[in-house]
Order: sequence, then structure tokens, then C-alpha cells
Amino acid sequence: MKYLSLVLSAVATLISGYLLVQHTSKKSGTSDSGASTEAAAGSAAEFKIAYFDIDSLQNKYEYFKDALAQLKAKEENMNKELSGLERSYQKKINEWQQQGASMSQSQAEAVQREYGQMQQNYQQRRLTLEQQLENLKMDYKKNIKTKIEEYLREFNKDKGYAYIISYEPELMFYRDTVYNITDQIIQGLNAEYKKGEEKK
Repeated sequence: MKYLSLVLSAVATLISGYLLVQHTSKKSGTSDSGASTEAAAGSAAEFKIAYFDIDSLQNKYEYFKDALAQLKAKEENMNKELSGLERSYQKKINEWQQQGASMSQSQAEAVQREYGQMQQNYQQRRLTLEQQLENLKMDYKKNIKTKIEEYLREFNKDKGYAYIISYEPELMFYRDTVYNITDQIIQGLNAEYKKGEEKK
């Protein structure tokens, strides 16, 4: 589910830009009064960021794993249905080939029309199934993102983090593991998911 990673990466990029602006404005404001410098230092001390490892989350979050299993099952069913259609069409084609030259012109024309209709039906069904699978993927991505956001909102009520971001190797070159809250998030999300499943 790379879409989720991309969304979280965009947030991380915005935060990096914000921190750069904050850092630059601090340097340019060194000529200000001592009081304003102390205030800036105080607000900087209060500014906390935590992160979680998106790969670990995807590997250990039970809802995520269940969603992947359901998507895989849906895809397998789609492939089975399409294979069944292909077999039935091939059987019909074999019957036509056996009739071969014994067909009249009107029969041959009817076969040609039916063959064209078969191809059209197959393509339409394939596109419909693929669209259903894509819609299901998008629903799961949206649900996972929403569940993470809602949990983090509750989780952060007494933590005081200004931002909680996902760790992306391409975007971050250093991370202090003291601020890694991955395990806490996974435990909390799994506990909520289990609670929701027990209510069903």
C-alpha cells in the first residue's frame, strides 16, 4: 500500500520545510531583545516530533494484514472467474473449428458475430472486476489512514508532540530512536482493532 506511504511522506516533507524556516528565522532574529530570544528558545524546547516506521506498521498491524489477505482473496476470485470465462469461450471456439467448412455462410457470419460479442463481454467483465478490486484497495487505504490518524489524535492528547510522522529512508537521513513510537502505535492500533472485532 504505497499510497499510504506517499501521503505520509508528503507530510514529512512539509514538516522538514517548516523546521528549515524556523531554523532560518531563529538565526536572522539574533539581534532581537533577550526576552524574545528566551521566548523563542522556550517554544523550541516545547516543539517535539515523534516518528513511526511505516514498514513495521504494515507488517504488524492486524487490520492491515487482514485487509491484504482479503484483497488477495478477491484478486484470486477475479482470476478464477476470468479463467472460467476463457475456458468456456475456448470450448465454444473448438466446437466451431470442428464444424469448419461444413458451416453455411449465414452460420459463419453468426459465429463471427457471436465471437465478437464474446470478446466484448470478456473485456467488459475483466474491466468491471479490476475496477471493483481497485475500489476495494482505495477503501482499505482510506480506512487504514483514518484509523491511524484517529488513534494518533487520541494517543497524542497527553504526549504533546507537535508532529508524528512516518519514517521514510529517502526523506530522513538521521533519526533518534528515543522518539520512535512505532511499537506503542502498533500495540494501540491492534488493541483497538481486536476490541472492534470482538463487538461484531
